[in-house]
Amino acid sequence: MADNDSVLDAARNWAGAPMALATVVKTWGSAPRPRGSHMLVHEDGRFEGSVSGGCVESDILATAAQVIDGAPFQVKQYGVADDAAWEVGLPCGGEIEVMVQPVSPLGFDPELFDRIGEGRSDGKPVTITTDLESGVSRLRTETTGPAFINRYDPPRRLIIVGAVQIAQALAGLARELGIATVVVDPRARFLTAERFPGVALDDRWPDEAVAALKPDASTAIVTLSHDIKIDDPALIEALKSPAPYIAALGSRKSHAARRERLAAAGVNVVDIDRIEGPAGISIGAIGPAEIALSIAAGMIQGFHADT
Repeated sequence: MADNDSVLDAARNWAGAPMALATVVKTWGSAPRPRGSHMLVHEDGRFEGSVSGGCVESDILATAAQVIDGAPFQVKQYGVADDAAWEVGLPCGGEIEVMVQPVSPLGFDPELFDRIGEGRSDGKPVTITTDLESGVSRLRTETTGPAFINRYDPPRRLIIVGAVQIAQALAGLARELGIATVVVDPRARFLTAERFPGVALDDRWPDEAVAALKPDASTAIVTLSHDIKIDDPALIEALKSPAPYIAALGSRKSHAARRERLAAAGVNVVDIDRIEGPAGISIGAIGPAEIALSIAAGMIQGFHADT
């Protein structure tokens, strides 16, 4: 749901206006947008979000206008099936199925946007089930007929321990990926707003900060300080959480030493194995920006590991 945040914002800003919600409910092949992607359409033609990256949006806008005017909800399929594919279709070769509902109690109740927003604020997933016969969405998982079930996970977060140069580049990449970032470092000279503009800063000792930030299944934690007094306590605390990506900067030799230290501190081997060290995907990275890119790629891989 990370890239649907703009849809939630639009739903709040347009509250009370007639709207329609388009949702990708099925995909085949090289679909440009994943299941659950939304596009919200205002009565006046404004829209937010995307269901195909631009391939079929014009047709969805026309369908949404009909639904807003009172037509029944619709489920439409798009692919490369005829000569019109380049005009309204998916020239990439994939196929998608898109549901278009009114934003109303007879379709996607406006209150559901509030429930999704509350779940994201509380760090809890929200599951919404849509009856594909009636087109009505409800805050529940039970269904007796064909249905589309969409799970809205909490927003992704990144906790960076160590306000070093790589952290500056990684924070920028995370921002572009829509991942909320906190940089933790008790060293005041490193942790400055000038070095990390627009990023949340936390000057507590790392284990205290990590515990207070309550990392969940949508949180990544990366230690970059190269100082065992800073990195090791943060890792020990991080391993108590369900975070899907925990990584530590350093060579293979330094990671082997780190494993020994953590084991001596009482951390079991199964938990230690959760740490990616050296941090990031091997791409032959040279320099802070490239190393940050490799870590960002590893983080995304970690987020998608169980999907």
